[in-house]
Amino acid sequence: MLVLTRKNRESVVIGEPDGTHVVLEITVLEIEGGRVRLGFEADNRMPIHRREVWDRICNGDGNGNGNGNGKGSAALAARPTAAAQAASPRTEVRQSSRD
Repeated sequence: MLVLTRKNRESVVIGEPDGTHVVLEITVLEIEGGRVRLGFEADNRMPIHRREVWDRICNGDGNGNGNGNGKGSAALAARPTAAAQAASPRTEVRQSSRD
């Protein structure tokens, strides 16, 4: 496991090995008490889930839609809100499902 330290508004970028394409950018949006709020920028076709939701999808336990192969649709990312879309024309804000 790679462990990095980031401050508020700092990011981590995950990209193609040749450096030609950013696959995922994770930004620390807020740090408050024992919680960290993260923002994820990725192609909207890339599924992004909280770990416990992903595990349910893979195990077929999520709303009866998981099929055990990680391709269930139990916790597809929520559509961005109008306010989130207006906030940045380049960035799509997706909220994780709240099960």
